[in-house]
Amino acid sequence: MQLNKGTLIPIGGNEDKGDEVNEMYTMEFIDEGILFHVVKEAGGVDSKIVVIPTASSIPVEVGENYLDAFSKLGCTNVTVLDIRSQEDSEKQESIDLIKSCDCVMFSGGDQSKITDRIGNTTIHNILTERYKNEEGFVIAGTSAGAMAMANEMIAGGSATESFIKGAVLMYKGLGLIPELIVDTHFIKRGRFGRQSEAIAKFPNLLGLGLAEDTGMIIKNGNDCTVIGSGMVIVFDGSSLTHNNEKVLEEGTPMTMANMTVHVLSNGDQYDIKNRKVSVLPIEAPFI
Repeated sequence: MQLNKGTLIPIGGNEDKGDEVNEMYTMEFIDEGILFHVVKEAGGVDSKIVVIPTASSIPVEVGENYLDAFSKLGCTNVTVLDIRSQEDSEKQESIDLIKSCDCVMFSGGDQSKITDRIGNTTIHNILTERYKNEEGFVIAGTSAGAMAMANEMIAGGSATESFIKGAVLMYKGLGLIPELIVDTHFIKRGRFGRQSEAIAKFPNLLGLGLAEDTGMIIKNGNDCTVIGSGMVIVFDGSSLTHNNEKVLEEGTPMTMANMTVHVLSNGDQYDIKNRKVSVLPIEAPFI
């Protein structure tokens, strides 16, 4: 497995942006929240951050929300790059932004828009090369932006028909971390079944189910640390002793025996290569 020098931060969606009325399920925004960690990993409040709301159906509004959120954290150099076509991904001003920034933040929405408009373009190539080769370069993404980081990308599917073959729709993502399949809004939207089917299709890969306001800091393409207020569910199909996904017809209930599932929370760590969990002691503070 190649050790990439950059940092990925997939987020489960609905991360705290510092405007929550009810803080019961969120963390202190300024020095514990998800976006605080994004800024920290990118080099601090003076780092150059580019927000890409391509996945959203309301990109202007979403871009403004992130400008406001990063401003609350003290950031002074944040730009919204509104890409709506592959042609936009080939514009020189867009290319220059991606070449010079410290962090790219993909918004939520429809992950297929990200791959359709950015996949296999100059911007995609630059993101991939910088992530592989530049220490300190950060690619963050929430919801759709997180799911698009994978190679085998969940594009949709029914949570209500869990564990039925065909409940998950797959598509090719940006391939930044091909060892993973990422799903988001995982707890709130009951997506256990569709992630299970995704791993049944690709048992050599690991599944990440990210709860809302929860993410992973992934360094070296391998070393994962949970951040945020919720949980990350890790699916490991490498020990499956029965998996009938390949022989079933669409709409048929599935069988999977000995799927390994881990439930991780803030500060817990996961080693992708060795498929090993390191759990933070209960008395340890939030990170």
